[in-house]
Amino acid sequence: MDISTFYALFSATCFALLGFWWNLIQGNPHWLRDPDTRVAVGGVYLALLLPALMGLFAQVGGNGTTTIWRISFVAIAVVGFVTTARALPHSRRSSVDDTPTRVATIVIYALIAVVGVFPEIGKLFDLKAIQVEAILLILIVLSAHGLVWRFMTSGPVPGRHEAMNPPQ
Repeated sequence: MDISTFYALFSATCFALLGFWWNLIQGNPHWLRDPDTRVAVGGVYLALLLPALMGLFAQVGGNGTTTIWRISFVAIAVVGFVTTARALPHSRRSSVDDTPTRVATIVIYALIAVVGVFPEIGKLFDLKAIQVEAILLILIVLSAHGLVWRFMTSGPVPGRHEAMNPPQ
């Protein structure tokens, strides 16, 4: 598959999944009442939004100069790294202890930034840097799937039952 086609499909898919997530949140407003759980909701949001944005920048800068996608991937990966790291303390306190998934996501964001700064790393794998980044973005979306799974299958934390499951 052509890398430009991949990024076009990838971005569209991420934005579609983001729309599904918004619909799910609208149907479950109680998820936003507890501050720690709200951070978990935001983590899913960013795990879909940031890769979608990277995919768009890859489309803009992937065919000619590498400057556009490299700068945007590094900047967006830094945002993802920082926001995910800041969410770690909330992970343990919320009804969704997604700490392992968030740690893996932090590592992937760091790798995305490193490849953006040092694109020659792709040659180690006989790939272009933009292809290595595509693989890493697939892993970010996989981690988003893990976050959604943990979120949808976790019960409330003891003592927070009222915040997570309001009376009907």
